[in-house]
Amino acid sequence: MYILIGGGGQVGYYLTKGLLQQGHEVLLLEKDDRRLNQLSEELGSSITRGDACEAQVLADVGCERADAVIAVTGDDEDNLVICQLAKARFNVRRTIARVNDPRNDDLFRKLGIDVTVSPTRTILHMIEAEFPLHKVVPLMTLTRAGLSLAEVTVPQDSPAAGHELRSLRLPSSVNLALVVRGEQNITPTGDTIIEAGDRLFALVTADGEAALRDTILTA
Repeated sequence: MYILIGGGGQVGYYLTKGLLQQGHEVLLLEKDDRRLNQLSEELGSSITRGDACEAQVLADVGCERADAVIAVTGDDEDNLVICQLAKARFNVRRTIARVNDPRNDDLFRKLGIDVTVSPTRTILHMIEAEFPLHKVVPLMTLTRAGLSLAEVTVPQDSPAAGHELRSLRLPSSVNLALVVRGEQNITPTGDTIIEAGDRLFALVTADGEAALRDTILTA
């Protein structure tokens, strides 16, 4: 695959190295001459000077034949512009953007970015998983579908404990996919009785996540 990467910071550098090692054709765009010189000795022709926010720069490096464009600068606005140019001007099939401020996730999704990666949100989710305060932990965001994979552990005082799944009347925005009970992996049906200590995995919308929290956690 031919992959264009915008932003020669540490993320762009290591991403370029990793993709080259996997055998992909990769070109890293970096606009800062000093940073470009630092990386050129190691990356050679896989890095070039250019601002990936500029349409002419993308055209010059053959963006129209790119299989993916990845924007990993430290500026969310730049990352959004890079991905939108790749989509609108060059019909790139797959765009991936680093989102430094997790509050921008929804905006990126609404504006058609295929995949967003938020280091801040990832770390927050890891903290939530280790030290659960809200107990509904988003595990993965499926940007194009507008869904998240969420995990919740049923507490001892849960109003759902001891009840059949169908009686909980979860909305269609919650699709319960798996119940983990000890060493058992249970594919839930309407007859499945929810027990305290069960780990529930569900595909949810934003509204569905709130409904799941209210149903399972509200005593």
